[in-house]
Amino acid sequence: MTEGLSRKALVLMVAAAAILMITMGIRQSMGLFIAPIIDTTHVGYAAMSFALAVGQLMWGVAQPTFGALADRFGAFRTILAGALMMAVGSALTPFATNEFMLIGTIGMLTAAGAGAGSFGVIIGVVAQKVPAHKRSVASGFVNAGGSLGQFVFAPLNQMLISSISWMGAMWAMAVASLATIPLARVLSRSTEASAAAARQHAASALTMREQLAIAARDKSYWCLHAGFFTCGFHIAFLVTHLPGEVRLCSLPAAVAASSISIIGLANVAGSLWAGWAGGVYRMKYLLFFNYLSRAVIVGLYLLAPKTPTTFYLFAAALGFTWLATVPPTAGLIGKLFGVRYLATLFGLTTFTHQIGAFFGAWLGGIALVRFGDYSWMWYADMALATLAAFVNLPIREAPLKAAVPQAA
Repeated sequence: MTEGLSRKALVLMVAAAAILMITMGIRQSMGLFIAPIIDTTHVGYAAMSFALAVGQLMWGVAQPTFGALADRFGAFRTILAGALMMAVGSALTPFATNEFMLIGTIGMLTAAGAGAGSFGVIIGVVAQKVPAHKRSVASGFVNAGGSLGQFVFAPLNQMLISSISWMGAMWAMAVASLATIPLARVLSRSTEASAAAARQHAASALTMREQLAIAARDKSYWCLHAGFFTCGFHIAFLVTHLPGEVRLCSLPAAVAASSISIIGLANVAGSLWAGWAGGVYRMKYLLFFNYLSRAVIVGLYLLAPKTPTTFYLFAAALGFTWLATVPPTAGLIGKLFGVRYLATLFGLTTFTHQIGAFFGAWLGGIALVRFGDYSWMWYADMALATLAAFVNLPIREAPLKAAVPQAA
């Protein structure tokens, strides 16, 4: 799978995957903190869901913002700023006593900091370093790092919450977020040559504004946005409210932590498969299969008895598709527009992803408070996943002629 990649490219991919493992691992296990934070602060469930929903949106806003900064100033400064924001936000969260303070810490500082070390920046950097025919594989490898983070951090946080309280667990996450700084230095050293080459031909390349104008007129780009909106809705609803669903079924919290961990482990395989398959099959068909399979898996879950085994099987099946949308989505953007501004263009699709995530996290809390369960959210999730599958079919996979000069 990694044949044809230089040693420097492999080091870059490992460093990028490790950064994503930390930032995504912390983010994707936040749902485990809902119940203990509510017990301590006495904020309502809907208010807590809204704070996490703001975090989903802020993470999305951070993607194109930090992506553009990375395109201009480099990855190290961008990830450094994000690591400090994430650490400060996590460290201050235990001192929050109301909804507005939680929005400021979890919802803004921590989420924005995580966004600086996430897909928009990381995959954009990697894509500029590896050969074109290996970009899908590299994207899948890096994406698997984020999934591995979920596998590692979900049980770790549950153990820390049980042993040293949620406050101690949050402070531990603040320290863990700082580990991205030395990894960012490795990433920066590995990309210095690429940055110099980019500056040499910058005068003859399209400007960012010109590239954004081209993307805005392309229907395929908007199809990717529409599909990614659904992906965000689906993932944020589950990662935020799966612990609540487990509680509704009168099962222990450990089932939720184990399920989130299984999702991450299964998606390591799913991400690697998606990266490999992107070099063999048309990427829009991979997205069609991914989204449609989610609707089928949720439907089967709703019909099944709610036992720990059901949750584990559901997590494994869903986990295979979880973030496997990222390699083909990033790959299609690279095919359409080249990689010069991939961090920005993919960051914008991630922002749309997080608009969906905002509604998935927020409406899940509203549904529980109003109806007493998540039934309508499951139905909405199935409908959106089906629509997302078909909206990807009209996508053109041929590069735009105007973007060819940027391909590298």
